[in-house]
Amino acid sequence: MTEHLEKVPIDRLVPYARNARTHSKEQILQLRASIREFGFINPCLIDKDYNILAGHGRVQAAKEEGLTEVPCVFVEHLTEAQKRAYILADNRLALNAGWDEEMLSIELSELEGADFDLDLLGFTDAELHKLLGEIETEEDDFDLSVALEEASFVEPGDVWTLGRHRLICGDATKLQDVEALMDKKKANLILTDPPYAVSYESASGLSIKNDNLKAEEFYDFLLSSFKNMIEVSEAGASAYVFHADTEGLTFRKAFEDAGFHLSGVCIWAKDSLVLGRSPYQWSHEPILFGWNKKGKHEWYAGRAEKTVWQFNKPKKNENHPTSKPIDLLSYPIQNSSRANGIVLDLFGGSGSTLIACEQTDRICYMAEVDDKYASVILRRYVEFKSGDSSDVFVERDGKKIPYKKLVKTVG
Repeated sequence: MTEHLEKVPIDRLVPYARNARTHSKEQILQLRASIREFGFINPCLIDKDYNILAGHGRVQAAKEEGLTEVPCVFVEHLTEAQKRAYILADNRLALNAGWDEEMLSIELSELEGADFDLDLLGFTDAELHKLLGEIETEEDDFDLSVALEEASFVEPGDVWTLGRHRLICGDATKLQDVEALMDKKKANLILTDPPYAVSYESASGLSIKNDNLKAEEFYDFLLSSFKNMIEVSEAGASAYVFHADTEGLTFRKAFEDAGFHLSGVCIWAKDSLVLGRSPYQWSHEPILFGWNKKGKHEWYAGRAEKTVWQFNKPKKNENHPTSKPIDLLSYPIQNSSRANGIVLDLFGGSGSTLIACEQTDRICYMAEVDDKYASVILRRYVEFKSGDSSDVFVERDGKKIPYKKLVKTVG
C-alpha cells in the first residue's frame, strides 16, 4: 500500500469519464467561495496515473478560481474494480450521514453571532431559517381549484372576524374600507401581493380583479393603495410588495411616491419556471422591500439574510398563479415583525398571508375586493383550523352572523 501527499499541477489531473456524481453550477460557486475562504484544505484522492478518485467538484472549482496546483493523496493499492466502486461509495456513503439538529442549530447561531457568512456553509435559505430558531411553517395543501367552484357567501363591505384576524371584502384604494378593516389599529408590517397588470385569466375563465388596468390607471391604483397602507401603518413599519418585473418601474415609483423608503429588491427564486411568451421563461419574482419612512424600521433577524430567497412554488395554484408558499411568506414575517404583531395585506388573494400569520403567531388584517376570493379565504382558514369555525363570524346590520350559518345557506 502506497499513500503519500503532494501538490500536483491541476492540469495533470484526469476526471473519471464515467463519474455518476453531478455538480450543479450553483454548487461549484459554493465550492469556489469555500476555497476562497478556507483554502484548498481537503486533498483529492488520485491513483498513480493521476486519475481522480475523489474530489471532482473541488478540482473543477479550483480551476475556475485559477489555482494551478492542488494537494492530492496518491492511492496506489486499489484494483481497477475497487477504484470504480470507491468513486461511487465515497459519494453515496456521505449521503447516509445525518445531523444532530440541536447541536447544528447552536453552531450556526454562534457563527451568525460572530458575523460569519453562513452562505459559505452550503445550507439553503429555508434550512437556515429553520435551524436558526424561526418558527417552522408548513403548507396547508388547500385545494384552491375546488374552493373556487363553491358558491360565494361574502358580501361587499363585510368585515369578518377570524379568531384574532380580520378580513374585509373591500377595496384597497378606498381609505374608508381600509380604516374599517383596521378598526383604529396600526399595522406593524405590510406584506402584500397586488395585481400585476398582466391581464391574467385562467383556463377556467377566472380572472384577477384590477389586473388589466392601463399604465396611468395602474400607477394611480397602486399609489392610492400604498398611501392607504402608509396611513394605517406604524412609523417605520416594514413593507414587502411582490410584483412583476415588467411593471417594476411603476411599482417602485408608486411605492416611493406614497411615502415608503425603498431599501432594495429581494428575489424569490422559484424551483420551476412559469411558461409564457418571453424568450426567457420567468423563474423568479421580485419583492420590493422598504418601510414607512416616518420612522426607523425594525429588524428581528441576523446579518446572514440574503436578497435571494429560494422556496418551492405551491403545488396547487393553477387558478391563482401568484399564490405564494407559506414558508416563503413566513420568512419576511419573522424577519420584520414580532409575535402578536399586526401584518397587513390589502390584496388577500387566496389567503396565504393569513395562514402564514396563523402559523407564526402574528395577527393578520386582510382585504380582498373579490367576494369570490374572500369566501375562499374564509373556507381556507376554517379548513386549516380542522373545521372549527366557532370564532369566525361577520356583523351585518348590527347582527352577529356565524360562518357556519352563511356557508349552509349557499351550500
